[in-house]
Amino acid sequence: MNPLLERLSPSATNLIRSDHAHVLASFQQYLPSSAPRVKQGLVNTVCLALEVHAQLEEEIFYPAVRSVGDSEFLNKAVPEHNEMRRLITQLRAMDPSDASYDDTFMELMRDVMHHVADEETKVLPIAERLLADRLGELGARMTSRRVQLMAPRTGDMATNMVRAMPATSIALAAGLMAGGVLLGNRLLSGRDGVRARTHRR
Repeated sequence: MNPLLERLSPSATNLIRSDHAHVLASFQQYLPSSAPRVKQGLVNTVCLALEVHAQLEEEIFYPAVRSVGDSEFLNKAVPEHNEMRRLITQLRAMDPSDASYDDTFMELMRDVMHHVADEETKVLPIAERLLADRLGELGARMTSRRVQLMAPRTGDMATNMVRAMPATSIALAAGLMAGGVLLGNRLLSGRDGVRARTHRR
């Protein structure tokens, strides 16, 4: 393991809590009244984050917790992940304007919130007590694996982030970008004009 990555990465339990916080914040942004494009972008972003999070836990964190003897929570955690994956597959097959799209996403939200509450009150405190000397190394491994899992999906992530933005935000971002390009062109042409005048002298 790269010592620098290990120093810069959050501990495994802090990384898990951070993922939970980001997903819960995304849930709060979902409005049934939003345009289908916005809903789909947000749902796709959440679903990808959940899939990667679950894979990191199953590949790296849960085996470490199991090695110190706590398997009660883990015996139901993986089936809960599988139920989450079932709902994600269902959402991806649906049109966001479908009448049951909101209900399916709300079911996913309820399941994830229940899973997060159990994980944060049961397994994370146990890990912090029994795996204290390994949490930094586990966090570094999870961070490295996340980069591997996310790299091929960066295009999808960017598309979904744009979709999830309301039209007013997209217009504002486009306006700021266009203004930046115009300002940059003026600055460059002004500098070129100064150079041309200097060369004429």
